[in-house]
Amino acid sequence: MTQHNDDVLAAIDLGSNSFHMIISRLRDGHFQVVDKLREMVQLRAGLGENGYLSEEAQLRAIACLQRFGQRIKELPAGSVRVVGTNTLRVAKNSQLFLRKARLALGHPIEIIAGEEEARLIYLGVAHALAFDEESRLVMDIGGGSTEFIIGEGFTGLMRESLEMGCVSFSQRFFGDGKISPARMKTALIAAGTRLRSIQRPYRKKGWVEAIGASGTIRTVATIVKENGWSDDGVITPKSLDKLIDFLVDAGHVDELELDGLSEERKTVLAGGVAVLKAAFDRLKIDRMIVSDGALREGLLYDLLGRIQHDDERKRTVSALARRYQVDEDHADRVSTMATQLFEQVSTNWKIDNEDYLDRLQWAAKLHEVGLSISHDQFHKHSAYLVAHSALPGFSREEQHALSAIVGSQRKKIPLKDINDLPDDLQKSSRKLMILLRLAIVFNRGRSEITDTFVKLKVTKKGLRLKLPKGWLIEHPLTEADLLQEVEYLEAINLRLKIKS
Repeated sequence: MTQHNDDVLAAIDLGSNSFHMIISRLRDGHFQVVDKLREMVQLRAGLGENGYLSEEAQLRAIACLQRFGQRIKELPAGSVRVVGTNTLRVAKNSQLFLRKARLALGHPIEIIAGEEEARLIYLGVAHALAFDEESRLVMDIGGGSTEFIIGEGFTGLMRESLEMGCVSFSQRFFGDGKISPARMKTALIAAGTRLRSIQRPYRKKGWVEAIGASGTIRTVATIVKENGWSDDGVITPKSLDKLIDFLVDAGHVDELELDGLSEERKTVLAGGVAVLKAAFDRLKIDRMIVSDGALREGLLYDLLGRIQHDDERKRTVSALARRYQVDEDHADRVSTMATQLFEQVSTNWKIDNEDYLDRLQWAAKLHEVGLSISHDQFHKHSAYLVAHSALPGFSREEQHALSAIVGSQRKKIPLKDINDLPDDLQKSSRKLMILLRLAIVFNRGRSEITDTFVKLKVTKKGLRLKLPKGWLIEHPLTEADLLQEVEYLEAINLRLKIKS
């Protein structure tokens, strides 16, 4: 396979139960799958009560990623998207694990929020089943969380991620393998309690069809079909009741002998079925079909959108700026100048990449969202809003990097926020932050485009800023701001030399 072709894309889903990889070639606007790999790593099973991933679970995951990495080692970085979900969201040592994981895989790994996971799942299902504009409910039971989405066409309208999954519930209620009526009832009550937060708005919104999109739900559909409890693999409340009766009668996971149930699914089936049954009860689902499309397929389509400049993140930034009534003309001026500065230094600073420029421009668009709260310390308010808002399309790391750049736009530079980022984001964020600060200095007047072209050059010790002779004398406020900026940058060991 000639993997250097631009039309070959790969998506990897580091789930709490299984790791999935799909490699596809784009043909006439559609994906042609050329390879799939799946391994049941059971990462969630290695999450201890102290919130740390065990060494054993990490070793299983790293070994899997080394195998995945061999398969995609020739693919360029821009054609591969790798995301981690619930377990990597909650594990206290996830950043330490991710450093090893990135080396094993050879590609960056993002951690996505539950709502972003839900968006991508819906995108994958919608494309797999070619949704029309009717309203549909999509449900995906993962190892540690379950996502619920109501959408129309390719747009998800309501998205929720609840902390319950087939692994976490199986560990919690059936950890020793025993399946009793009392334990199943307790699991159903616990899942129902989690669902209370969404049952009213979801039932009020309604849908014409419910679709399941996960290994657990596909397994249930296969079981109820092969055992004659449902026609054509459609899951119904009655078929779920029959499955639960069978589980309880068996009494232990070791005694589960069912057509359609694989050996590796036995230990996580009871918890997953409890979550599914509670969802049927609370949301009043009368039937559910199954989709082969899920998170990894959604990743492929989202990656394709980025490549074709139809990026969800761009829409998200615009929506956030509108929500907080940002002065768009001023933000555009700052963005334009930041771009001019970026183009002059990006090659020497080794940030000559469209992803970095996008991040700089998004920071410029959002740097004043905090003004909606207060002018006093507005940069801190801006950073908080960027860090804690739901930003569809952004990974957790991307969101934190954007927040760190926005929060460093003025006054003393809070390097701690940038130093807390993953290693691969620290250096670039520091450089983008400096470019944003300079662009803001030259646009303090807010009323017009800067009346000169600012020349910026990388030197051995930092940067050299060159302006036309006499320009600073005619712009004393800008001169004062630049002299202050020299001091701020010196504090982080970067020398800014100004020539006029």
